[in-house]
Amino acid sequence: MSTPFDMELFLAGMLTGSHATRQRHFRQARIIQTAIAERWQRETPWGWKRKHLNWFLKNRLKQRSDGTRYYYLLIVRLIVRRLGTSWVFDL
Repeated sequence: MSTPFDMELFLAGMLTGSHATRQRHFRQARIIQTAIAERWQRETPWGWKRKHLNWFLKNRLKQRSDGTRYYYLLIVRLIVRRLGTSWVFDL
């Protein structure tokens, strides 16, 4: 039996700011993780490719407000920085 991936531990060293901001980032990261896992069966960020995150930003958030999409873009950028890649995303 495998243990579920801990997104909070993955991002813990990257996040600064207030407790509420960190909790929002953790919640959004788990939403991204769940969506990608359902669509592509990729459970951890280490298995994600640029197309997975781009799909989330373009398709899963297309009905959301500009502000919501912006906050998700911020957490995607943190995930990309944590992965050590140089992927660039825009809305």
